[in-house]
Amino acid sequence: MPTINVKRDELFRRLGTTYTDAEFDELCFEFGIELDEVTSEAEQIAKEHGGRAADQSASTSVVYKIEVPANRYDLLCVEGIVQAILVFLGKQPMPTYRLSTPAAPVPVTFTVAPETSSVRPFAVGAILRGVTLNPERYASFIDLQEKLHQNIGRRRTLVAIGTHDLDSVRPPFRYVARPPDDIRFRALNQPEALTATQLMRVYATDNHLKHYLPIILDSPVYPAIYDTDDVLLSMPPIINSHHSRISLATRNIFIDITATDLRKAEVALDTLVTMFSCYCEEPFSVEPVRVVRNGEERIYPLLTTRTESISVEKVNKVVGISETPEGVARLLERMGLGAVATSATVSVTIPPTRADIIHPCDIYEDVAISYGFNRIHRTIPPTNKVARQLPLNKLTDLLRMDLAAAGFTETLTFALCSRDDAGRRLRRPDRGDTATIANPKTAEFQVVRPSLLPGILKTVAASRKMPLPLKLFEISDVVVREHGSETGARNCRSLCAAYYNVTSGFEVIHGVLDRFMQLIGVSDYRLEGSDSLPPYFQGRSALIRARGRVVGTLGVLHPEVIHNFELINPCSVVELELEPLM
Repeated sequence: MPTINVKRDELFRRLGTTYTDAEFDELCFEFGIELDEVTSEAEQIAKEHGGRAADQSASTSVVYKIEVPANRYDLLCVEGIVQAILVFLGKQPMPTYRLSTPAAPVPVTFTVAPETSSVRPFAVGAILRGVTLNPERYASFIDLQEKLHQNIGRRRTLVAIGTHDLDSVRPPFRYVARPPDDIRFRALNQPEALTATQLMRVYATDNHLKHYLPIILDSPVYPAIYDTDDVLLSMPPIINSHHSRISLATRNIFIDITATDLRKAEVALDTLVTMFSCYCEEPFSVEPVRVVRNGEERIYPLLTTRTESISVEKVNKVVGISETPEGVARLLERMGLGAVATSATVSVTIPPTRADIIHPCDIYEDVAISYGFNRIHRTIPPTNKVARQLPLNKLTDLLRMDLAAAGFTETLTFALCSRDDAGRRLRRPDRGDTATIANPKTAEFQVVRPSLLPGILKTVAASRKMPLPLKLFEISDVVVREHGSETGARNCRSLCAAYYNVTSGFEVIHGVLDRFMQLIGVSDYRLEGSDSLPPYFQGRSALIRARGRVVGTLGVLHPEVIHNFELINPCSVVELELEPLM
């Protein structure tokens, strides 16, 4: 979960109260966050340098490292933490955010060109007017942007934020995509203007920015934001312009967010403006920007609120408390939610800061936090049952111990594999019977494994330098398509064992099968020779039949399979389903 560094003295000054470390730790627990560490800048530098003392410029001021939930974007800065705690303690009400009247007769226009659809198709914007910054506020503003980049922005791949001194540029603004050699500007803190191509070479050695270059590096066009005078503001998601940089003297800030996910861009924008609109001349007011894309206009930021109605009976049952509707409403108000009680329900107003609430269960969680987990009484469930391990899992655990006792080493491989691993490399034709990932992020993880064999063979390949023989096994789930089921697929518990040596060792694998059948008490199984099993060598493979059906296969792997998995010695394998044998 994200960790926020907050200076203790500044935090206590904003809260209006001084706490001991133990008292603040308890307060954090009550609110649902965690005081992870009490340290200082000097101590952190000393740790990073192996205990060597930091130089004299390092601050010795106490720093609190506070761990917050990953989906609470409003707690990623000191402003959000202070506001949430003050509301929780009842020292202030939750502020109401609003869109202000634009300084010009019409809102600032931000036009998204069609050609951006091939690289980063979405853009949103907002303006903070009359902002008063000091070094602490400025640092917090920059830090929140970085936290949003890493968190909801997934290291800028989904969302990239740019902030600009509005007084240094002239609206309306244009978001376009151009060839990198056609983009030339002075990037932030660079001594001279360079083309985008040259900048990418410069930043290839920059420890901070080099990680973001691959996002657009191979694109024929790069995104860029210009003002009406063709002055470049930003080349997202890499760098802003030096011309429009913000400083402590900045009074009006234009915020642009470009994205591949519009919803995440909207959430990031709402979070940024709600946290820092408190420093505006009109607190908690944000000037809107009109975004035009594909001929459609939309006003940003959204700052929308929504209402959920929850049953008080359901809340009490789920949380394990006994509160009246008015009591539940008071608990929710402590968590920054608007709440109006009726006879049996509570109407909950969710502010734009709480993008984490997507289901009534999230509201129930806030009730539990506000009530206090330590105050919820432990109760014995009304059902009187004695739990026991699922038979399939118990059998699995017993088999693991026996196979290990037989000299085999257990492996644990990925549940996902590539189409090649599940098909071509095993000489299996693609019949469309594997469960496929709709949007795989890598070629290594395209389908859910229909067999344990690819993982076992890849483990053997990675262990080739180990002394022979290699005796490996895995007992885990595979997934097979089943069109009549609710999900279209089902899990099957399978066992796979492999013997890899200078000789095939078929007798060893056959012995593993015999021992397995002996352990589970199946004596009527038989082997049925088959030359139609693609992974195996013809004449050296068989189907395993037991209890009237085929439950598995065993044999010596085909030389082509051995070659496909970059092995050099023969390998014998047994693979069978466990559930039909129980």
